[in-house]
Amino acid sequence: MAWRLARRGVLSACLLAAVLAGACAGWAAWAPLALASRDQPFDIPKGTWARRMAGDPVEILPARIELTVGLNDTLLLRNLDDVPQQFGPVLIMPGQNFRLPFEQAADYQFDCTAHASGQMTVAVLPHPAPGLARLQWRLAALRRTAHAVFIVNFKGVHG
Repeated sequence: MAWRLARRGVLSACLLAAVLAGACAGWAAWAPLALASRDQPFDIPKGTWARRMAGDPVEILPARIELTVGLNDTLLLRNLDDVPQQFGPVLIMPGQNFRLPFEQAADYQFDCTAHASGQMTVAVLPHPAPGLARLQWRLAALRRTAHAVFIVNFKGVHG
């Protein structure tokens, strides 16, 4: 008799967990998306140019930056270095910020002196529609955030 009650309790807990997981997934798939800012900031740290001229292949910007129309669709570059940096046709002076808003989903190629390869791609993704696309967008954003936190913490401890 006691094992039946225990089994019933375990089954009830599993059912409750499944219902809660389904409710969370449903919310993530259908709830509107909103971010505190549409800016996606990237800093060019002080000393980047000097390190690169000394032969250090410093990577401060990713080769591909992903933005999403209507959410984080403005690239914000902050030049904290001591020398000007070129991004596309724009010269960003030391201490200056440069904002570039995007309105259409596409891949954009830019020349970029802050990037080791001299090139950078900005991939602007369409605004995710409700349903599976929105759920996938939220999961990808969660993965990017977890990865960024891991990198910051790992470099802080080991770098």
